[in-house]
Amino acid sequence: MQNKNHYLFTSESVTEGHPDKVCDQISDAVLDAILELDPGAHVACETTVTTGYVSVMGEITADCYVDIPKIARDVIINIGYDSHEASFDGNTCAVVTSIDEQSPDIAMGVNQSNEVQNGLSDSEIDMIGAGDQGMMFGFACDETEELMPLPISLAHKMAKKLTEVRKNGTVPYLQPDGKTQVTVEYDENGTPVRIDTVVVSTQHSASASLKQIREDVIKYVIMPTLPEKLVDSELKIFVNPTGRFVIGGPQGDSGLTGRKIIVDTYGGYSRHGGGAFSGKDPTKVDRSGAYMARYIAKNIVAAGLAKKCEIQLAYAIGVAHPVSIFVDTFGTGKVAESVLSEAVGKVFDLRPAAIIRDLDLRRPIYRQVAAYGHMGRTDLNVPWEKTDRVQALLDAVK
Repeated sequence: MQNKNHYLFTSESVTEGHPDKVCDQISDAVLDAILELDPGAHVACETTVTTGYVSVMGEITADCYVDIPKIARDVIINIGYDSHEASFDGNTCAVVTSIDEQSPDIAMGVNQSNEVQNGLSDSEIDMIGAGDQGMMFGFACDETEELMPLPISLAHKMAKKLTEVRKNGTVPYLQPDGKTQVTVEYDENGTPVRIDTVVVSTQHSASASLKQIREDVIKYVIMPTLPEKLVDSELKIFVNPTGRFVIGGPQGDSGLTGRKIIVDTYGGYSRHGGGAFSGKDPTKVDRSGAYMARYIAKNIVAAGLAKKCEIQLAYAIGVAHPVSIFVDTFGTGKVAESVLSEAVGKVFDLRPAAIIRDLDLRRPIYRQVAAYGHMGRTDLNVPWEKTDRVQALLDAVK
């Protein structure tokens, strides 16, 4: 029985074959292909999929050409949708494109910021204005080695394991679509004490029985992922609770770029500004600002200045400097939040051009994070996961 002072928190992840994630990967693969040829391109690429059909649309201004239908088909086939049995086939599906250039009204503020237009600065770093207004959140906590909340960390690992055992043939009847969900019990101090519930729904071939699926998923996916010290006899496990999941992917449900923003970030454990990431070049602060906010929060926690830290940044379209910076340590900070906020301003340059420079964002690194989370990806060595500003922060708060 759960202690009355304890609480449960749940996060979900999805596999790369989930229809929304198929769209994210196509959009980011298009972005990567363009940035490889034209690092200064402006890209806002959206994808939608349904039964036998892919539509790629958006605004792209670039000094290069890429074969978008081929990119889309390559992504779909690589995921595993390459036959009728998988409910979708990248070899035969229709791919339709509708691409325009970026609006000149938006480009005007991105290419030359409000500060430069009004003679307030002639700095090259001030040249780029934010690609849109909005707020972004970054978060870190000390629950896991990668400084991510435990529920989303485990859900991602389980989703990756589900794909791994499908692709390496360990469980050969699995198909690409799938979801995972992990519920963690926390004590009154906010410390994870046990795993309460796990839910895995996985697409499968019609020949597989529910009994076989349940046994294999528990043996090869769930138990190898969960920390033994947090598993007890009261763990609840649900595998394909509807009883059947043969029709999946874009045939089972339509997909759309940017519809899994909570999966992409912190699993609901931290707030979200609402902006999606995939298909957007780094002048769009929805993406680059969120990466920088994660970078800041992670360095603060890695420095031991807080056990939990959330950063909010906000921008006005066409303006280089953020309109607000907010630091929240939820009472776990070792120094006052006002001191931390001042240190953040000293250590991190939050203008879009500086974020792009410091995180080296004008390069094809995005499709790899389009599934299994953009944050906490220490397996990919992405720049916003580095903790190379720890000493600078410690010096700044002295």
